[in-house]
Amino acid sequence: MTDDRSPITVPSGIPALDAAGVSPVRRDPQVLVITGMSGAGRTRAAAVLEDLDWYVVDNLPAQMLTHLVGMLTSGSAGARAQRLAAVIDVRGREFFPALQEVLDGLRAAGVEYRILFLDASDEVLVRRFEQVRRPHPLQGEGRVLDGIEAERAVLSDLRERADTVIDTSDLNVHDLAREVRMVVAGTAEDVLRVTVLSFGFKYGLPLDADHVVDVRFLSNPYWVTELRHLTGRDAPVRDYVLGLPGATTFVERYVDALEPALAGYLHEEKRYVTIAVGCTGGKHRSVAISDAIAARLRERGHHVSVAARDLGKE
Repeated sequence: MTDDRSPITVPSGIPALDAAGVSPVRRDPQVLVITGMSGAGRTRAAAVLEDLDWYVVDNLPAQMLTHLVGMLTSGSAGARAQRLAAVIDVRGREFFPALQEVLDGLRAAGVEYRILFLDASDEVLVRRFEQVRRPHPLQGEGRVLDGIEAERAVLSDLRERADTVIDTSDLNVHDLAREVRMVVAGTAEDVLRVTVLSFGFKYGLPLDADHVVDVRFLSNPYWVTELRHLTGRDAPVRDYVLGLPGATTFVERYVDALEPALAGYLHEEKRYVTIAVGCTGGKHRSVAISDAIAARLRERGHHVSVAARDLGKE
């Protein structure tokens, strides 16, 4: 009688680690196709996705979408992009009609994707084209409105197929950004990233500072022999600076004063803010106060990083 059982390939006494191991989980990329009417905000939507760390390709020929998705799904899981947004629209000219077939092919291959369609009223689209003084892609020798009507006819089936349609007629750029974040992340929560940067005035102001704080009103640890060789990140200097009259009061009140400004930045879609804290050399007072300001901001729920531009220059 023939024994059809698989032969034992692991020598006795050696654990079969491969057999007991956990198979890696496949992570398919998120694919978002952005399309819609010219002038409805596709470029702004793409910029929002770039800020959210998506890999964005603008004005992609429809046939290239299959190849791009294939590139992202090949290779090691750690090295491949996981979120792809492709802006595909009538600017693709003769390549655009193939989009429906391409999407069908992706679906048949098991690739999941979503379609975000941006729209606006004819009146608003005409006004936007007049403001930028550019012709509509399908206008030809006719009027802007002729191009808009032609585009609506071309996109009618794709609009019906879309997972999400955003009408931008009454949206400003900030409102549109919130809508796009809601679509891709399921939330419109705003995130502001604050950098607290210490520096020395004698080396010049930081070029990217949104706020500049001068802490030279505090006594300088440089003139204390035991502290001169240390920095604001050393406990003796930190304790000395924060123990000076008015130091902690200044930190608390400054952070209180910052709150309305930080909220305003979010409302205006400014997502990165640099607060520069300066003393004479950027070694003692500014470093200690920067850390204290950052700690208070973190306590209030802000995303904060700290940097010391001029530390080590002396």
